[in-house]
Amino acid sequence: MSEHKPLRVLVYSDDRDVRAAVLSALGARPHPDLPPFEYVECATEPVVFQHLDEGKIDLVILDGEAVPAGGLGIARQMKDEIYQAPPVLVLTGRPQDAWLATWSRAEAAVPHPIEPIRLAEVVIDLARGVLQPG
Repeated sequence: MSEHKPLRVLVYSDDRDVRAAVLSALGARPHPDLPPFEYVECATEPVVFQHLDEGKIDLVILDGEAVPAGGLGIARQMKDEIYQAPPVLVLTGRPQDAWLATWSRAEAAVPHPIEPIRLAEVVIDLARGVLQPG
């Protein structure tokens, strides 16, 4: 599997500390069976959709607590408007907000504060799905 080109992972949050925590938790290659990750950091909703419209994003991580555009609403809009949208992980405000992730049509959710091991496990599963479309 490792001969694949890097996976492009979009990370959206208006908070640079959240983006840094995601990148730090995942690193350049979260699992030896996966290709390296190439990150695209976004702080605003228009930039997220600009990158998605280019069609070169493999996986999306959205901060549900971002303002003014929250990641949950962006996820739902993405799934409504983009044909074969990439898989989405949303960072929710708390574990009880998992139902919001379902509403947003995200494939996965991880609550704040970010737990690096949990985030990596979920992202690795999503990345494997990207590489082995079923």
